[in-house]
Amino acid sequence: MELKDIKELITLIRRNDLSEFSLEQEGFKITLKRGGEFPPFTQNTSQPQFQQVPTYALPGISAPTSPAPTAAEPDPSRDITSPMVGTFYSAASPESPSFVSVGQTITTDTVICIIEAMKVMNEIKAEVSGVVVEILAENGKPVQYGQPLFRLR
Repeated sequence: MELKDIKELITLIRRNDLSEFSLEQEGFKITLKRGGEFPPFTQNTSQPQFQQVPTYALPGISAPTSPAPTAAEPDPSRDITSPMVGTFYSAASPESPSFVSVGQTITTDTVICIIEAMKVMNEIKAEVSGVVVEILAENGKPVQYGQPLFRLR
């Protein structure tokens, strides 16, 4: 089974709201589970009650002058997350340069890292375009499914 097949399975699990999926064929077995054990969600239909809290100014202390971000200002950054559980590698080998670096412009087909899972090295492509502003995963360390690896703008 290839990485694209596993990604398709994950998409189907999400789309059909399944919590667990198992597949076994020709000596290959995969089990996918969503989330953890959570109590059922209940929604409270009543409106929350807010209480006005008085504000007091302390002598000699002034309020900050920088404007606070507002909900109208969208965050221009987006994350590339791990498509699987495994070990993150930023380069093809310890002697090779990193696939991507901060400030680099990447396209949808750019290989951004390798994730080793079950002794298989999986090249991960960006699948989005942008400029790398932060590398969030550490080389040689484990990553979880859905964990942010890179931040783009």
